[in-house]
Amino acid sequence: MPEYFYADRLFNALEREDPAPGMLLVAAPGMFSPEFARTVVLVLEHNSEQTVGVVLNRRSELAVANIMPEWADLMAAPQAVYVGGPVEPQAGIGVGVTKNGVELEGHPYFTRLANKIVHVDLGADPEALADELEGMRVYAGYSGWEQGQLDDEIQRGDWYIAPALPSDVIAPGGADLWADVLRRQPMPLPLFATFPVNIEDN
Repeated sequence: MPEYFYADRLFNALEREDPAPGMLLVAAPGMFSPEFARTVVLVLEHNSEQTVGVVLNRRSELAVANIMPEWADLMAAPQAVYVGGPVEPQAGIGVGVTKNGVELEGHPYFTRLANKIVHVDLGADPEALADELEGMRVYAGYSGWEQGQLDDEIQRGDWYIAPALPSDVIAPGGADLWADVLRRQPMPLPLFATFPVNIEDN
C-alpha cells in the first residue's frame, strides 16, 4: 500500500485552511507516522519560524494529583496527564476552557487560543483561577514543526485543519475525539470517522 494513499485520496482533494492558534490538526486516515496516527493536535503557536501544538487525545496512565496535586481539582475528568507530543516530555503545558463571561483581554495567566479555549500559565496560583475555569488539561511535552515542515505535511495531505471547540479540550475519557471531529466536518469527512485503528481489522 502506498505510504500516503489515504491522505492523497482524501485531504488533498479538500479546500485547505491555514493553521493558526486555536485550530486543530486532524491526522489523515491511515497516516503512516505512528506518533500521530488518529491524533487531534491543538495549535498553540504558528508563525514563520515554527508551529507548536499539543495532542489532545493521548491520555497517559499518570494522574495529575501524583505530580501536580495543587492543580488536580481544576482538571476535567479523567484527571490524568495527557501526552502532548514527543518534544520535551518533561515540560508541562496547561490548556483550559473558561467559564462564560471571563475577560481574557490582559489576563495575567490566560492566553486566548479560540472561543473559551486558553493556554494556562502553570506558574499561577490554581486557587486564583478556580472560579474562571470550567475545566483544563495538563500535557506532558508538545508537538513541534520547524519552518516549512508543517506546510509540507499539509500539502502532502497528512493533516486536515479545522476549528477547535471547547469540548475538544475536555472531552470525556471514553470519547473517540478523532472520529468526533471528523463527524462534524463537511462531507465526505464524516464517512471516514469509522476508519479502523488497525487496517487489518477492516
